[in-house]
Amino acid sequence: MSEAPTYEISFYFRKILVPIDGSENSLKALEFALDLAKHYGSRIVVAYAKPKGDSRGDPFERARIKIAREGLNVQYKVIEYDPSNSNTPSTLVREIIEGGYDAVVLGARGLSLTTDIPIGSTALSLVINSPVSVFIIR
Repeated sequence: MSEAPTYEISFYFRKILVPIDGSENSLKALEFALDLAKHYGSRIVVAYAKPKGDSRGDPFERARIKIAREGLNVQYKVIEYDPSNSNTPSTLVREIIEGGYDAVVLGARGLSLTTDIPIGSTALSLVINSPVSVFIIR
């Protein structure tokens, strides 16, 4: 049984970007975004920003499983950037602006090896530079 949205479409959360990298935190962020979508009628775009030429496996594999359980329609987007003049955070900020998003939901930390810091560089950069609200999920 699907729960009816609280609003037909919330003005604040019409379109939500969920950057993922396959980490547990990014999947927790996806769960949070899916909950928002159920309650507010939001459209979700799950994005993976990668350097050109990066040949890692399917970043959406585990995300698709979570999304299938919820029965929501989600768009997937791979965004390639040139690492000689860009990086993941600046690519995501550009996507936020050009894509007309109302909010961003992402994990506090990604796949970095350092466990001593509570928030990763991508999350911190988006909090500082994003023109829309950013939810950081731990």
